[in-house]
Amino acid sequence: MKLPYLQSNSSFRTPSDLLKASDYTHRWVNHEMSNFEYLMKLNSIAGRSYNDLSQYPIFPWILKDFTSDTIDLNDENVYRDLSKPIGVQNKKFEVYVREKYESFEDPTGTMQPFHYGTHYSNSANVMHYLIRLEPFTTLHIQLQSDKFDVADRQFYSIPSSWKILYENPTDAKELIPEFFYLPEFLLNMNNFDFGELQSNKDRVNDVSLPKWAKSPEQFVYLHRKALESEYVSSHMHEWIDLIFGYKQQGVEAEKALNVFMYYSYEGAIDVDAITDPVARNATEGMISNFGQIPIQLLKEPHPKRKSLQQSIKDKIVQGKPIVLWDQIKNLKAYYVDFCDVKRDEVIDPVIYINIPRNQIKSFIQQGLSEPLITICQSGVIGVNGWQAYERSAANLFSFEKDPSLLYNRTKKSIATQFDPNFELNSRVFVLTNDSKLLVSGAHWDNSLRVFSLSKNRNIAHLFQHSDIVTTLAIDYTSSYVVSGSKDCLCMIWKVVQEYGNCVNVEPSPFHILYGHSDWVTAVDISNELDIVISGSKDGTVNIHSLQSGCYVKTLNFNNNDIISFNSVNIKLNNERHILIYTDSVIMKSSTRKNKYEIFVYSINGQLISYEKLNCRVQDMIFQDKYCILGLLINHKSLNTANNSLNSNNFEDNADSKKFIDTTSKIVFKDYFDLNTMHSIRLKAAITCINLTRDESHLLVGLSDGKLIVITGDRSIK
Repeated sequence: MKLPYLQSNSSFRTPSDLLKASDYTHRWVNHEMSNFEYLMKLNSIAGRSYNDLSQYPIFPWILKDFTSDTIDLNDENVYRDLSKPIGVQNKKFEVYVREKYESFEDPTGTMQPFHYGTHYSNSANVMHYLIRLEPFTTLHIQLQSDKFDVADRQFYSIPSSWKILYENPTDAKELIPEFFYLPEFLLNMNNFDFGELQSNKDRVNDVSLPKWAKSPEQFVYLHRKALESEYVSSHMHEWIDLIFGYKQQGVEAEKALNVFMYYSYEGAIDVDAITDPVARNATEGMISNFGQIPIQLLKEPHPKRKSLQQSIKDKIVQGKPIVLWDQIKNLKAYYVDFCDVKRDEVIDPVIYINIPRNQIKSFIQQGLSEPLITICQSGVIGVNGWQAYERSAANLFSFEKDPSLLYNRTKKSIATQFDPNFELNSRVFVLTNDSKLLVSGAHWDNSLRVFSLSKNRNIAHLFQHSDIVTTLAIDYTSSYVVSGSKDCLCMIWKVVQEYGNCVNVEPSPFHILYGHSDWVTAVDISNELDIVISGSKDGTVNIHSLQSGCYVKTLNFNNNDIISFNSVNIKLNNERHILIYTDSVIMKSSTRKNKYEIFVYSINGQLISYEKLNCRVQDMIFQDKYCILGLLINHKSLNTANNSLNSNNFEDNADSKKFIDTTSKIVFKDYFDLNTMHSIRLKAAITCINLTRDESHLLVGLSDGKLIVITGDRSIK
């Protein structure tokens, strides 16, 4: 529909122009964007939105094996044919659909021939899949005259849904994004009475899963893994051609058996030209209920995605960073002598590392070093230079130590005394994304300090907590900071921003969060998910709403064996999962022993995975589908003044007789089953870890004053 009084402007970009102007396709082809993320981008550009059920985002059926006891995602036979519409996945229906199209006749001359009388995406389909979640339950009831539809027509089984599609060419439903990230939509958590099936009188409750999925969480995990598989990556362009591309309309659509009812196509009916209100409402209702074809984005074949190995080789040649996960089995560790053992009387190890995410550079600045912020145990701040691998560089990275760290008179410090009874760690510092502000806790006066890196001084002291601030976190957009304290409280603070720059923190907290009975040891925050989580020595993890400050849920880790908790650490990832580490004391055979455990929960409190560890976790990272743990092993001493290395490859130095101190290990785990994918042994205690913003390097601070850089092997094989 055209908006009244809006003059056309030839300079307006069409969705097709927007896609071409973006770098989404290039990034996807080169494995710089996941399949899921790219499909969401295409849906958004083509006018699909969560806000319109008649134009909801479309995702493809990926698998066709929903009956086997186990599934091998490396087997091509378990996948559907992405080059064909869902209505002709069964080859025996191709002739039927083609003949139906060729023999179609409309005496009135208004109807054009079509292959399918139903659509792959419409409001009824969305409500069909999401019937167990509000508000879709209510919408479904309203659609069905204030009652649930017959149980046999509801979404009650994934294997049955595929079987119906495969055996019925008139059903052309594709999937929705929730199949790849939201296990809750498969559960009848509200205990709705959906009735019983006519065939076997079974009551419809939770959605029946394939045999190879033991839980909704496992189904979504494996389904998402299938979506990102090498097979799907190499064929996804074929499905994109059908839904968004050149096979969507015209002769190519006819050849591909991909033609739908004429009024589902953009511009097929000029609704504005219909003057009769009744006829206009009827037409709009028909279009809305049947479904709408997405806006066509491409009129030429979509490029094929490169294989992962080819993408890695190309990035090596072009001097581009490679994410750690793509080379998880081929990582190496290299060291930087951050502290000069010969000159410094006392080793001052790095306890906080961060490379700000939003470093916007002009064309002239391209290729120059980025700031790498370090904080030492004494509170000394370093603004070092960091550069990932460049084509012109001989090394895998470039690190330039801040010159001000060389002499005591030039060192920059937070310039305040920390509580001497508190062991400083990376959790008491946060840095804004633009590297303008550093917020710190653990100060003797219970304050929260805001340090301006540009002005090289403290610009704010925030006095609201009644005891030491023990932990801090900042959201992805640097809009909010959350603090936890020994006073058992958490406080949310708004970051003051001017013209996109962070200039200060508001003096009064946005919300004060209650619920713990012992001091808070860890917090995390997500503005996108509207969630704040906090862990305490009382053995609980509390979940609050960020915007309202309302309490949501508590995860309790107390049991009869546990006497007390030394620490609880938590991390929140962007996939709606929480990683929790507990360090507790238990009584075993009349002896006190430490117990170390990690858990992965959904943000709705569903336990996904658990593992008991043999050693303490000093620091951890939770990124997408991976957990990175910094483990301390055989802790004996922190006296590392005599430690030395003769090789730039930290792992390859075989002279271990000199090392009498704590050893440590970096462990990479899959979040779902906590399987160890790779581990790297280090020869000193870990103090902190940080992942670079492009996820190509892992930075590790050690107690002996060294900085370890872990990255993939860039030799072309």
